[in-house]
Amino acid sequence: MSEAHQGELATGERSTRNRVARSILDHGPSTVADLAQRLGLTQAAVRRHLDTLVADDVVEPREQRVYGARTRGRPAKVFALTDCGRDAFDQSYDSLAADAMRWIAQAAGGGEQGEAAVAAFAKARLTAQAETYREAVEAADPAQRTEALARALTGDGYAATAKSAPGPHSGEQLCQHHCPVAHVAEQFPQLCEAETEVFSRLLGTHVQRLATIAHGDGVCTTFIPRSGNGAAGTGATQTDTSVSASTAGRNPA
Repeated sequence: MSEAHQGELATGERSTRNRVARSILDHGPSTVADLAQRLGLTQAAVRRHLDTLVADDVVEPREQRVYGARTRGRPAKVFALTDCGRDAFDQSYDSLAADAMRWIAQAAGGGEQGEAAVAAFAKARLTAQAETYREAVEAADPAQRTEALARALTGDGYAATAKSAPGPHSGEQLCQHHCPVAHVAEQFPQLCEAETEVFSRLLGTHVQRLATIAHGDGVCTTFIPRSGNGAAGTGATQTDTSVSASTAGRNPA
């Protein structure tokens, strides 16, 4: 099975799991049979997705509450969202973040000054976040640093993978199959630009953002030249960083 096919299957699996969790959010604690009927899935498929959601602390099994006289036999088990799972669907955080970014822009005077203020905030935020990735990247073998970064990003909810890049140029693609801030990044591409700049610094080479979820693509994809992996941790040059950020979030491919 090709890496591309494996990636498509993984993305499809995550999409179905999200549908299962969303159905529980919309309808409350649900049995396997309820979920299978609503979603048009087999009960075996529902159980498989629930096992993963339980392991990820998104849902938890509970004994079904019985109102009135209890019938004979064991009550059916239901699955309910955990606090962590419910937070994942709480879109008010998106609105709050977008409102805060707009306030920063307006407080700085709007226009180019406002955009610069938002960019400065995004850079500071991503730089702080990157410190949690730096240790993992620098500890990895030079040839494995893109993969190490992908694992670190996955730990923060980005569902990232690293693979060899197709085409004539030698390199790798860092793919993020999920973006926790996609809705905000749609309005403020400075977040994508700052993220690309951070990747460049962590890996010590120029990188190029090819696609973003915020732009409407299915996956955030970043190209990393293979020749630069050995320089990870040394820091990209100012020229490299500015080139990387100039196309981030704008899908130049």
